[in-house]
Amino acid sequence: MNALSWRLSFPLIIAGALVVVLLLGRQNAPTTAAQGDVVPGEVLVKFRPGTPGQAIAEAHRQNGGRVKEEIPGIGVQVVQVPPGQERARAAAYARNPNVLYAEPNGLWEVVGIPNDPRFGEQWGLHNTGQSGGTADADIDAPEAWDITAGTDTILIAILDTGIDQSHEDLKAKLAGDVNFSSSPKVDDRYGHGTHVAGIAAAVTNNSLGVAGTCPACKLLNVKVLDDNGSGSWSAIARGIKWAADNGARVINMSLGGYSASSTVQDAVNYAWGRGVVLVAAAGNDNTTSKLYPAAYDNVIAVAATDRNDRKASFSNYGAWVDIGAPGVSILSTAPDHPNRIWGRGVKYAYGSGTSMATPFVAGVAGLVWASGCSTNACVRTAVEGAVDTPSALSGLWPGGGRLNACKAVGASCSYHPGSP
Repeated sequence: MNALSWRLSFPLIIAGALVVVLLLGRQNAPTTAAQGDVVPGEVLVKFRPGTPGQAIAEAHRQNGGRVKEEIPGIGVQVVQVPPGQERARAAAYARNPNVLYAEPNGLWEVVGIPNDPRFGEQWGLHNTGQSGGTADADIDAPEAWDITAGTDTILIAILDTGIDQSHEDLKAKLAGDVNFSSSPKVDDRYGHGTHVAGIAAAVTNNSLGVAGTCPACKLLNVKVLDDNGSGSWSAIARGIKWAADNGARVINMSLGGYSASSTVQDAVNYAWGRGVVLVAAAGNDNTTSKLYPAAYDNVIAVAATDRNDRKASFSNYGAWVDIGAPGVSILSTAPDHPNRIWGRGVKYAYGSGTSMATPFVAGVAGLVWASGCSTNACVRTAVEGAVDTPSALSGLWPGGGRLNACKAVGASCSYHPGSP
């Protein structure tokens, strides 16, 4: 099993939903990608601005490379090299003074009071203690919705395994799609992306299923992970760039790996520079080791909390994490067709992980955009600063904050740290 592959355990049928514990693999965090964690025969190369074409061609000739494509906007070339030589050729390219950086094309992987009939099971949005937890150990979503439900001009890009585009609680929310994965179809045949999408922005007040955190926000289906839940750094970078260029105000990345990528970091910086809020899962290995892209400076890193306002037992934590959000036994949408996680179509299911916590933050970021913030820095300040601070989270990450939608939209740009 790869470092961040999904696994399934304890399948149960309860109250009409398939309950499956969805966790990123709990393995020791590697410091570098294993040999199998790269795309065979591909490296990513970025030349210094102004490098003459002749010098670029000579560098490729010397290293036996052939340009497959260039990622627009960030100037990174995807270069074909002999399979098995990815690290050696990347190191050789990096020694060229005209090269800013070169790296193998690594792989990252997947890491839950309206009239919706199952809203009562969504403790992360509104916790009355209905499932044995602590009352108000939630993000206060109904209180936030009294202020704003978002708007349909706010697009949340879900960079994941795709979305079930015919799902009854999602199809009306889809504003665009693109497929950068190695799988042929943009639809979700794995299951992860559909679950994430529903948490962020499922259709709300439609007398069906579940409610989304940002009821009025629309979704962009950006498939960067294949039907096995894995995607290359180049695919993820292209997905970030595409989302930023196609109107996304928020990018959700419930994916990652313990090896950093300069290519993806460039894409993150590109999107941030275009005013996008980026949110990513901190990982599920109960470690302080940094997971990427969550650990990049321009990304909100999200840990998972439980229904008693404690850190989820599996959640990563540390000084690089920015905020916690509900991530244990989260009810959300699931593909209504055969998929890898649930096997058969189930429509709605429970999942646990920082992958589930992240879209809560993405959805609240959408609400904050609608409440008056005009910059991504403003949104990030409101989301990270206007939080609840349960004592059990103190010292686990800076501020020990757990997401609170009501405080975030009420404060908006006028929020100042330390204000009541």
